[in-house]
Amino acid sequence: MGQINLARVDDRLIHGQVMTKWTKGKGTNTVYVVDNATAADDFMKDIYISTNSTGGLKIKVYSDQEVADEWKKDQFGSDKVVIIFKYIKEAKAAIDAGLELEELNVGGVSKKPNTEFVIPTVALGDDDKAILDELKGDGIKIYFQTVPDSKRVDY
Repeated sequence: MGQINLARVDDRLIHGQVMTKWTKGKGTNTVYVVDNATAADDFMKDIYISTNSTGGLKIKVYSDQEVADEWKKDQFGSDKVVIIFKYIKEAKAAIDAGLELEELNVGGVSKKPNTEFVIPTVALGDDDKAILDELKGDGIKIYFQTVPDSKRVDY
C-alpha cells in the first residue's frame, strides 16, 4: 500500500520549493502532478514524465479522475507520494471521485481578479473558499504553508 506524504495545491506545479523542500523526508519516491489540462496534453505530459527528478523521484501526471482511480485500484501501490494539484477544484473533484485525503496544503495560488491574499503566496476567491469550506466540513484538515519551515496557518 502506498502512502500520501503531502497533498498540496500549487498552481506552479513542480518547481524548486516542491522539489527541494516538500519532497524531502518520509521516503517520498514519486510526485503526482494532478492537472486535467496537462494530463490531456501528451506533449506536456511527456515533458513532466521524462524529466523525472535529478534526486531520483518519479513523476506521474494524472487528471483528477485518474488519480482517484489509481488510489481506488491499489492505494498507489508502493509509491510514497507528494501530490501536487494545480487547482483547488481539481483536488475537490479527485476527492469526490474517491481519493482519500486527511490533509490538504494550499501553498501557491496566484492572484487573479476578485481574489484576496490569505498568505503572501495564496490568493482565494469566493469559489475556492466555498470548496475549502466543504472539504473542511468533510473532515479534511486544510492549511496554508509556503514551505515546510514557514508558519503553518490553519484554515
